[in-house]
Amino acid sequence: MRNIVVVGSQWGDEGKGKIVDWLSEQADVVIRFQGGHNAGHTLVIDGVTYKLRLLPSGVVRKNKISVIGNGVVVDPWSLLEEIDEIKSKGINVDVKNFIISESANLILPFHREMDEIREDSAGEGKIGTTRRGIGPAYEDKVGRRSIRVMDLRSEKNLDQRLESVLMHHNAIRKGLGKKIFEKEKLKKDLLKIAPQILKFSQPVWLKIDEFKRQKKKILFEGAQGILLDVDHGTYPFVTSSNTVASSAATGTGCGLNTINYVLGITKAYTTRVGEGPFPTELKDDIGELLGTRGKEFGTVTSRKRRCGWFDGVLVRQTIKISGIDGIALTKLDVLDELDEIKVCTQYDLNGNKIDYLPASVEDQLRIKPIYKTFPGWKTSTNGIKNIEELPENAKNYIYAIEDFVETKISSISTSPEREDTILIKNPFED
Repeated sequence: MRNIVVVGSQWGDEGKGKIVDWLSEQADVVIRFQGGHNAGHTLVIDGVTYKLRLLPSGVVRKNKISVIGNGVVVDPWSLLEEIDEIKSKGINVDVKNFIISESANLILPFHREMDEIREDSAGEGKIGTTRRGIGPAYEDKVGRRSIRVMDLRSEKNLDQRLESVLMHHNAIRKGLGKKIFEKEKLKKDLLKIAPQILKFSQPVWLKIDEFKRQKKKILFEGAQGILLDVDHGTYPFVTSSNTVASSAATGTGCGLNTINYVLGITKAYTTRVGEGPFPTELKDDIGELLGTRGKEFGTVTSRKRRCGWFDGVLVRQTIKISGIDGIALTKLDVLDELDEIKVCTQYDLNGNKIDYLPASVEDQLRIKPIYKTFPGWKTSTNGIKNIEELPENAKNYIYAIEDFVETKISSISTSPEREDTILIKNPFED
């Protein structure tokens, strides 16, 4: 038995969908442990495209168990909509292959509205959220006033829980001059869908213990990227959960000894969606070329991603923070047409050279990247499956990244297609 955690080593959008899909074919159980329906994975299987937002990637494969852990915030209406969407493509989702933690916290309509209100009123200080209510839902979780899946079992309990959470939200809404939220309609709407949600509900920590005793291979699927972690990312331009690998334990209820390997998905250049610092961002023709060739638009929001050179300083830092054992390098083929390629190896902060990302957002916005330049290979790597067949300059670029970030590369992706992957080490194997 070998259990793997997959995390993004940058700002998300590293191409986790393709890698997770490949790993989920080998896994018995696939578990989401943080985030919400703000994280999108695009999978293409037998010519059919699946755009997943909340459901774990294993759900599209037969004989796999998919799990939403307690660390995930769940919009119940969006979940049911996504299940219907998947079912319409011939995928079966039932109590035998899908489990949701009874302790998972719910995203409710007033969370989405609060997200929109804040973003619209923030002006230049906006975070760039997906406006899906993720942040406000996590705030209620920490404030001990949120509604959890288990609360849907009892109308009396649900009534009391809604009274508590709406006392908080309606006070804020009044202060902002917004209409207060009516409890009775929301309660009625929740009770209507409760049976459809509760039938999937189980104590996930107990199920994981059962899976371990059955020697099942477990894949823990992370959302977003480490640089969006609420503690370790470019705060405040971050998500509202912990995206590091150790969250797989707290977000599911398993011990750290359950995790055997941490795989960091790493794009061969850098992208970011939304606001916030981005030291290597390219606002020129090369940045546009990367965005065009890489089809850099968000799966969930369709927002255009900002593009830049590979930031080795950041990736080395996230590897250390998250305990990454190996990296899957993605989208190498996007760089094929470039005359030269740059890698950030240091920062200049007020005339001083530093080799880490400072914690202060003021400093993060001020730092200037110091680059090492590599010659491009000017030939197609698309579809190559053997590292020896790569152009010499491409291999030199890969080995330079590996040396700088101090972590072995386990695979290299040379196209969006799942089979176009150079496999160096299978994380499921010792």
